[in-house]
Amino acid sequence: MTATPVAGGVDFTVRAPLAEAIWLCLFDGAVERRIAMVRDGDRWHTHVAGVGEGALYGFRTAADPAKLLGDPHAVTLDRRFAYDPRLGEPGVDTTALVPRAVVSAPLPPLDLPPVFRPGGLIYEVNVRSFTMRHPDVPAAQRGTIAALAHPAVIAHLTAIGVGAVELMPIVAWIDERHLPPLGLANGWGYNPVVPMALDPRLAPGGMAELRATVAALRAAGIGTILDLVLNHSGESDLLGPTLSLRGFDDAAYARAPDGTLINDAGTGNTLDFARPSVRDLALDTLRHFVTQAGVDGFRFDLATVMARGPGFDPAAPIFVEIAADPLLATRVLIAEPWDVGPGGYQLGAFPAAWLEWNDRYRDDVRRFWRGDGSAGALATRLMGSSDVFGDQARGVSFVAAHDGFTLADTVAFADRHNHANGEDNRDGHAGEIAWNNGVEGPSDDALVRAARALDARALLATLFASHGTIMLTAGDEFGRTQRGNNNGYAQDELLWLDWAGRDSALEAFVVDLARRRAACPSLSATAIAHDARWSRLDGRPMHDADWAGAEGFVLRLPDAAIMVDRAARTVRLTPAGWSSERRDNGGGGHSQIA
Repeated sequence: MTATPVAGGVDFTVRAPLAEAIWLCLFDGAVERRIAMVRDGDRWHTHVAGVGEGALYGFRTAADPAKLLGDPHAVTLDRRFAYDPRLGEPGVDTTALVPRAVVSAPLPPLDLPPVFRPGGLIYEVNVRSFTMRHPDVPAAQRGTIAALAHPAVIAHLTAIGVGAVELMPIVAWIDERHLPPLGLANGWGYNPVVPMALDPRLAPGGMAELRATVAALRAAGIGTILDLVLNHSGESDLLGPTLSLRGFDDAAYARAPDGTLINDAGTGNTLDFARPSVRDLALDTLRHFVTQAGVDGFRFDLATVMARGPGFDPAAPIFVEIAADPLLATRVLIAEPWDVGPGGYQLGAFPAAWLEWNDRYRDDVRRFWRGDGSAGALATRLMGSSDVFGDQARGVSFVAAHDGFTLADTVAFADRHNHANGEDNRDGHAGEIAWNNGVEGPSDDALVRAARALDARALLATLFASHGTIMLTAGDEFGRTQRGNNNGYAQDELLWLDWAGRDSALEAFVVDLARRRAACPSLSATAIAHDARWSRLDGRPMHDADWAGAEGFVLRLPDAAIMVDRAARTVRLTPAGWSSERRDNGGGGHSQIA
């Protein structure tokens, strides 16, 4: 910790290897008290008597004393970050613009084993949008982490078989500088400033709120995974704001031989994980959330950045250090296995203990149901993608995520509709694998709507019938839409889930899918099965030559039968021993296989 409460006061320490002078700035309302710190190697120290928990502080350096700097190790902030052009203007005072860190004593440490184990269902949640319109959550609690502990929310999670919620970024972030002039704001949070401080809007109760919510979910058998952004800082490129790390240690950012910032994160800067100080900050962040909140694990945004030095290395120091840490080695670790830099796509290359987002699953499943993909590719994805991961099903299978079309929009829009983002519809994924069933966007045509309903059910049933870990983004189980926007990061209200208008038949269908998957333990195994039996839709054995033109197949496992029929737009998942009279809730796609 940078600010450590001790008997009679607080010890302050900050790392700034190149600074010529540093001042601790204590605030009492509008009154600022500056205290010169003393260098000790790369670090600067001071002890302040007579202050304690709740004290507000920041720092200044001799490089630009006008810029108030936030503590990179801050665990509590007094307000959210808000972009202002003056934050990036040298010599312009930013005292009124930068949040103060709050001296906070840690909670008693936790060391709880993860509830979630690979093979279950991960539920990706945007904390704010998830409950902003939830009718059962008290108005004052909507949009906060505490709302996730509401009994109505937990009942919903339990009904659809959630094994762990994966919370999209909940630490304090700042809007990209092009958004405020457009009247837009970042609603996803993938632009953090300090990695340990919770965003005050999402967690007005601070770490105690997160800890209580994690405990409530744990009591219901649901784990918590945090989506962390350790690949870059919201301070962006050289024209971006000076808020924290940039003011203390500009060398933390990766640079090319000519001194320019490397932008493998696509956000203006990339943190340099070849530097021990950057890895130390990352490791401190992981330990902080394990011991203070009791989380099960982490999903790492653009995780290839963590293994660059500058090229990707599957034996990178950060992986070795996590594996050697007794506390962190037991956590669930999930990589987004790509970034935008050269050689940045590394699906299947992460350590064996890690899970990885499997975009090849998404693309092959979507292609099959769009009509231009092969049954053989679908079968490989269904069984855990052994061509990518070998004998261990380490992929996280998904058909839609926060980034890209929603599941409902995947079958209703053939092209992105991102004009509201202010970039002339150039942002987001061009050519995303999607289709519209003959009409672009909403349709009153009963046949079009029926076709889309079948397609959505086929995608969901494929997901729940898949081997290994699967992921569903919140709201896709009841038809959430972003009206064709496949890059909704800047559309706060568009992200809010419409609980009142949700598709209750689709939701009941997913509830039934969850029951069926739970009755087939082999689907949750992490070792890829070798006892599968394949047959054609007519019941005859499937031979190699049959796969090329196949419109589907029947897969038999020791505890389940799965039929995929593209022409009928159905997937039927039948656990062993289930009666042929047992039917799903209105989907027509999961009855007994004879």
